[in-house]
Amino acid sequence: MRLRFEKRYFLLASGLLALEVVIALYLHDKIIRPYVGDFLAPVFLYCLVCSGLAVAPMRAAAGVLLISYLIEFLQYFHFLSWLGWQHIRVATVLLGNHFEWSDLLAYTGGVALVLLVEQMRGPRSLAPNGIGGSAA
Repeated sequence: MRLRFEKRYFLLASGLLALEVVIALYLHDKIIRPYVGDFLAPVFLYCLVCSGLAVAPMRAAAGVLLISYLIEFLQYFHFLSWLGWQHIRVATVLLGNHFEWSDLLAYTGGVALVLLVEQMRGPRSLAPNGIGGSAA
């Protein structure tokens, strides 16, 4: 795993972050905010990881899914309250504030979408600047 800058993934991550913030701050419905937002969260993380690291898609997706699950389980244990951050809006928007089993399913679906898209795109180079290398 090497550092590299991948513009396409960076732009996708930036757009997804903006969309997630809009969803978190302005949508208070019963479908988009609780389900679509959680579905897109690991897609955002995946794009963020791939924008800066040369890493195989399966490895990146597995890491993102584990991070997503970890954040959700930290919500179960009221992690923000432990830190005294429960009233900090940015922390609650980024890390959430309550555990939901359905979120784990949404995260899994988001990672499944990422892997499906990556598989449809075919192997990608992991070499710096997209020259040479293999997708292993």
